[in-house]
Amino acid sequence: MDIRDIAALSGYSVGTVSRVLNEHPNVSDRARERILAVIRDCGYEPNSNARYLKMQTKTSIAAFVKGAHNLLFADILERMQTLLLEVGEEIHVVYMDEDENEVQRAAAYCRIRRRKGLIFLGGNPSYFAEGFGEITVPSILVSNSGRGLGFPNLSSLTTDDADAAATIIDELIDQGHTRIAIIGGNRGVSQVGTLRLEGALAELRRRGIDFDEELDYEPCRFSMAEGYDATVHLLLRSREVTAIFALGDVIALGVIRALADAGLSVPGDMSVAGFDGVDSGQFNVPRLTTIRQDADLFARRGVELLLERVEHPELEAVHEVVPFKLYRRESVDRPPVHA
Repeated sequence: MDIRDIAALSGYSVGTVSRVLNEHPNVSDRARERILAVIRDCGYEPNSNARYLKMQTKTSIAAFVKGAHNLLFADILERMQTLLLEVGEEIHVVYMDEDENEVQRAAAYCRIRRRKGLIFLGGNPSYFAEGFGEITVPSILVSNSGRGLGFPNLSSLTTDDADAAATIIDELIDQGHTRIAIIGGNRGVSQVGTLRLEGALAELRRRGIDFDEELDYEPCRFSMAEGYDATVHLLLRSREVTAIFALGDVIALGVIRALADAGLSVPGDMSVAGFDGVDSGQFNVPRLTTIRQDADLFARRGVELLLERVEHPELEAVHEVVPFKLYRRESVDRPPVHA
């Protein structure tokens, strides 16, 4: 292990890592905290000259979580931690930015830290296709599919995101909405947000509903704050919309707050639907209509598949689809009469 590995894990240059290790003052607080956190989390200690790092040997499971604000991932992770602790397994969690390359980060991590297995909560299939071959330990990708990638040590659990998004669109259309906006995701990145967006657009076309992406689509990250800001931008140019499909519940909660601040009621003036079925959605006012993914099944099955392959590495990879369910609640109704 050398300084380049710490640089790869922290996202900063080798020079910046070197300055931190040598207690050089010319480093931002943010960079210093991030680099020291990586060293601390990986179980390393700098020696007296700060030129070499010593590894504390421990074998456990590492989880790489994309997006610190993803409430579904937080729920799945909490359940996984409980299940693993029950069988005496430790789990180390690495939180990452939504746009970060999780495979590159995990590969660098594995070069300096020995783990029994890896859990990926969220992931970009193109990153796995490009770089997962470097990872040799049993791994499980949760919320996206590894089918077709051909890695014998990579299993996956996913929901049919496109079909679930189409189900939400059908619900809005069946309620009488013909001007529907979509908020969330990023077309430039091959993640679940893109699958949900494409599923929604395909269903709008199938049902004969016009959709102007320039006016009625606003990309954003999966957070309440980003959902709020995206709604503000959408309302500035698309006032005829009567329903919003947020590609994640955490986005939808921000959408509802932004609509309230704009003087619009939900569902009186605007219907809002989400995706994920996180627990907070049923306690929101109004309760959120959403697609519920089974967090408990994701956690239980994910832990089972991983531990089976840790114990028996010769087992083939498994790729399963977890069922979803539409939860009809208070945030969706028929469009207002004046619309």
